[in-house]
Amino acid sequence: MKKLFVTGLLVSLAATAALAATADDGTAQEKEVKKGWSFGVLPCATYSNDMGFQYGAFGDVYYYGDGKTYPDPLHKISWEVSHFTKGRTRYYLAYDSKYLIPNLRVTGSATYITDPLYNFWGFNGPASPYYSALVSNKSFNLNDYNALDVVNFTAMGIPGSFGTQAISYYHMKRNMLRLLADFQYKLTPNLRLAGGVSFWRFDIGDLNSEKYGYNPQATVYKHYIQYGLIEEKEKNGGNRLELKAGLVFDNRDIEAAPNKGIWSEVYVNGSPDVFGDGYNYLKLCAHWRQYISIPLGFKAGDPVFAYHLAYQGTIAGNTPFYVQQNITALVLKQMVSEGLGSSNTIRGTFTNRIIADGYAWGNFELRVKLVNFKLFGQYFYVATNPFFDCGIITQPYRLEKMATLPDVAAAAATAGYKNASEYLKAKTSEFVKTAGIGLKLAWNQNFIISVEGAHNFNKGLGDPFWLSIGVNYAF
Repeated sequence: MKKLFVTGLLVSLAATAALAATADDGTAQEKEVKKGWSFGVLPCATYSNDMGFQYGAFGDVYYYGDGKTYPDPLHKISWEVSHFTKGRTRYYLAYDSKYLIPNLRVTGSATYITDPLYNFWGFNGPASPYYSALVSNKSFNLNDYNALDVVNFTAMGIPGSFGTQAISYYHMKRNMLRLLADFQYKLTPNLRLAGGVSFWRFDIGDLNSEKYGYNPQATVYKHYIQYGLIEEKEKNGGNRLELKAGLVFDNRDIEAAPNKGIWSEVYVNGSPDVFGDGYNYLKLCAHWRQYISIPLGFKAGDPVFAYHLAYQGTIAGNTPFYVQQNITALVLKQMVSEGLGSSNTIRGTFTNRIIADGYAWGNFELRVKLVNFKLFGQYFYVATNPFFDCGIITQPYRLEKMATLPDVAAAAATAGYKNASEYLKAKTSEFVKTAGIGLKLAWNQNFIISVEGAHNFNKGLGDPFWLSIGVNYAF
């Protein structure tokens, strides 16, 4: 019902937009200029298949000064306090400015997230067997499955029937503190030297059986600890200090939703072993985003073809499992930058469904503004964005240890492979692809409400229909 309400609200706003544009008799085409302060405060009313409905409050504070930099603000402050019906609670505060210090963009944020039902699907995406009965089933009965499933589930630590005992195999507890400070120094009008430092603290553990009723032993997290895929020194989380440095090229005309330009980044992200846990790593991160205006002469706004090609992979070292899902970013488009999956990378894929040492992915979409209008002195537009996303694992993670899992061996035999290693090699090279469409409502070109639906064409990697209601374009 909430999902229908929010979607209906957006459709209503789109209809109001059309009426306002007609009544305005073309005045929406006047040059937009905003000065001084602008506040956007809204209740959190988002939804995603992975986290459920969200409630709370969030907003942005923009300062445009005399308006010469509009639609880019001189200063931007973002914040959020919210809770999701599937357990997650988020606290977020961020600051971003290209004008605080001459020739230096400063981006900083503090985030604290508690998640008693954090998604953990295993390593290497398609190589991790998926059982829909184990996602969250409060009446799981092993006798309902065939002999092969009995072998698999017993190997997972689920022997016999639990009757009314709840099973939530793909969840664990995770609390995360993240402190980020990133800097971009202008070398030329479009080329910048980038650097940053971040601190992470992860607290990981079993599900709360008293609160949720789930069996804390029957999880992929405990299964991986049992077979050594998750090491003793990392099973409870830990602290990480990361440093990054590289180059950024950016000639976009509008940052929040460009009509034209290129936004490209290449940098290394490293974490020395300053906390004495034996982990250190160096990753290469590369992004190429291009926005191409298609001049068709539409009154509301010409279409824009936008695409994003990305790679993140380990160059050296050993990365603990609890940071492998992090997608390093200089400027966050979403509060949580994790993947591959959800609204950050390959839309239509379960959050964190693909965890590996390295991967490449791409996003391709056509952004079409349906109507522009002005209401209560504010500028709005409604747009749609049909899209196609794809990705592939380039560096598997702990693949040799995965071959020792009984359920992987059983899955390999069922699929007709000679052994688990052959099965894992084939599955990790599987090409992931999704497609969908979105609806956007933009307020003063910076605050963008987003609804997107998608379908994953790879069995076991996503729901038949994935839905996300949130903010911003994916890239």
